[in-house]
Amino acid sequence: MSLAARAAFIAWYIWKGRNDVYFNNSEPDASGTNIKVEKTWQEYQSANTVESRVGRYYNSQVMGCLVSTPKDSGGNRRRPGNIGEVSVYVPGLRIPKPVDFFQSLGGHVSKTLVERLTALRTRIVVMAGQEAPTITRTRRKTATQHGGSTLADLHQALEDYLPVLLGLVKDGSQLQYKVLFIWVNQEDDAEETAMFNAWYEVLSVLHLMAMLSLSQANLLLLPRTSADGYQPKVSEESRRASVDIFLRAAGYLDFAVRHVLPQLPSELRRNLPVDLAEGVLRALCLQALGQGVDIQLGMAIDSTKATLAVKRRLACEMVKYWQQAQDNIMNLPLSNGWGEKHRLFVKWKYVEAKAAAYYYHGLILDEGNTEKYHGMAVAALQAADEYFRESKKAYEVFNAAHPLSRNPPLWGTMKYLSEKIPKDTSSKVRINRDLYSHEKIMETAPTLPDFALALKPDEYQLPAVDPLWNESVQLSHIGSNQVKCDKR
Repeated sequence: MSLAARAAFIAWYIWKGRNDVYFNNSEPDASGTNIKVEKTWQEYQSANTVESRVGRYYNSQVMGCLVSTPKDSGGNRRRPGNIGEVSVYVPGLRIPKPVDFFQSLGGHVSKTLVERLTALRTRIVVMAGQEAPTITRTRRKTATQHGGSTLADLHQALEDYLPVLLGLVKDGSQLQYKVLFIWVNQEDDAEETAMFNAWYEVLSVLHLMAMLSLSQANLLLLPRTSADGYQPKVSEESRRASVDIFLRAAGYLDFAVRHVLPQLPSELRRNLPVDLAEGVLRALCLQALGQGVDIQLGMAIDSTKATLAVKRRLACEMVKYWQQAQDNIMNLPLSNGWGEKHRLFVKWKYVEAKAAAYYYHGLILDEGNTEKYHGMAVAALQAADEYFRESKKAYEVFNAAHPLSRNPPLWGTMKYLSEKIPKDTSSKVRINRDLYSHEKIMETAPTLPDFALALKPDEYQLPAVDPLWNESVQLSHIGSNQVKCDKR
């Protein structure tokens, strides 16, 4: 292993120690930090030996192909049986395995660039391996301490890595086929996936950035006890911040689908792990947008200025996002566990959205002055009540699926609707039955209005290639010219 890789371990634990002192008022412990570095370094070398694996792959596979092998059971990988409270479901994290850039790129680029790639990626490997198990088990303490610093630090490490990584694919460089990149789903018993293609690495990085963003949104949307000591709630600041995070996550996923997946040959795309399948990426993008609209609807409910028409439009848009998410994920070969739980989450939120949409549609129809409109209003409210009952069953099924989860205390849109839908439905049905015949109000629920979707993913763009690549190219030219002069 290179000194750069070991330096990344040391820097990471120094940073963790500093945060512990600063935010938790702990005493500085240099010897303890050194022990942690040595212990983790030894585990890293013994459980994640790269040279033999890379050598095997190089000897047995042609350049550019995808390789899948059963995951080893070493390292710090743990599968939580209970992921705690869930407002935003994250279907597992894919984490990178070590890569030997010196073996793959030695002689092709400068030593400085290889060391830079090694240090940046090793930092991600270490952070993801150490912190991913805690990220997937949500705790309020994690959410309140330093604003989710673990998520932010890992996200920043990925952003720092991308500009250097992109040099491998710049201008269609053949270097994109030189390195074997290996990733594994941290939670599931799926196979690890390895590929001699740097675009696969870019795709995996963007996917992890999106999953970290969704995890951050989940932490923000876990209700906390307010200063007045009343029922736990989510602050308006957290709700607004979560919408921005949802749009950012959707931007990563949308860019991955439209600009990164097309860079991979069709054969490799067919063999990608299901986590990176186009349908899953699109479903996650739509999930982020759907939950963003859900937050907007909750804020509209709290606002005295928002009209029924605004609330109905938001609820109907939410239905479309979740319906499209379900359409993208329903026929995929998701394995039991995290993938299947994701499908159940989408189903639950889709039914929940329909309850909200039919409720507000019914209230608007009830403003009409004819028997027909009143009958349609009752039918819509009855549909809302039925979907609300179905959504409660759906979320129970979701929480009971492994890994187990539980819902935080009701807040926002569903807290309001859980009180209003049964009450208003009962009231409107009783009033209209007194006014009209039974047959007039038992018609099929009216069709929901079809609104254009307003919420769009952020316009994400890949960063510029790191300037180190320009220096590396210049150095290679100088070296080439020097060889020619020597031959003369």
